Amino acid sequence: MTLLPAPPDRTLLPTLLPLENGDRLSISEFERRYHAMPQLKKAELIEGVVYVASPLRFEPHAEPHGNLIGWLWTYKIATSGVRLGDNPTVRLDLDNEPQPDVVLLIDARCGGQSQIDEDGYVENAPELVAEVAASSASIDLHDKMRVYRRNGVQEYIVWRVLENNLDWFSLQAGDYVPLEADEAGMIKSLRFPGLWLAVAALLSGDMATVLAVLQQGLHSTEHGEFVQQLQQQLSQGTSNS
Repeated sequence: MTLLPAPPDRTLLPTLLPLENGDRLSISEFERRYHAMPQLKKAELIEGVVYVASPLRFEPHAEPHGNLIGWLWTYKIATSGVRLGDNPTVRLDLDNEPQPDVVLLIDARCGGQSQIDEDGYVENAPELVAEVAASSASIDLHDKMRVYRRNGVQEYIVWRVLENNLDWFSLQAGDYVPLEADEAGMIKSLRFPGLWLAVAALLSGDMATVLAVLQQGLHSTEHGEFVQQLQQQLSQGTSNS
């Protein structure tokens, strides 16, 4: 009679726990659990603490998120050397792996400060991060904001949808300084020339005006010079490789 091997003692096998809000984990354990939960769409590690997102409603999150994407996508397609990401995982440091709503970054080949690693994640700080903040406003404007500042995210946008307000911060001398709208109600990016925003129009959902103002920025001299600069950096990098 052939003896079959005894089944493994399941009591000795490690239990893979699900991610739960408030868990304190290393980044390797966070990723291990996240990968084992394919049904989970968004979880973040902020200062070593896990935050799992609730299901998102069309209002107040999904529609504003879509409008942000539309505005930044229009800029991206007119600006060769700039890349746009929707909810990418960003590996910042040993205690922080956020999943921002939107990132706008300069391609590493054009002198950008982040890169796409071998796992397909963003490594190091994108130049611009945007968050739609409803119930998450407290973390977006406190813990997460400190993490982005410390890791060198150069511009940070927080759309506080329940308060119908938008904050746009610029990293200057190691601290975030709010960018104020000009007399025409526009905020103009300091890091991405030509990225102009009609704030009141965005808050009211008037995307036709938002895109019309952006087109003014895309036709500005500074945007043309920025695109030329990115292409020069790309050419120099290609010739040196």
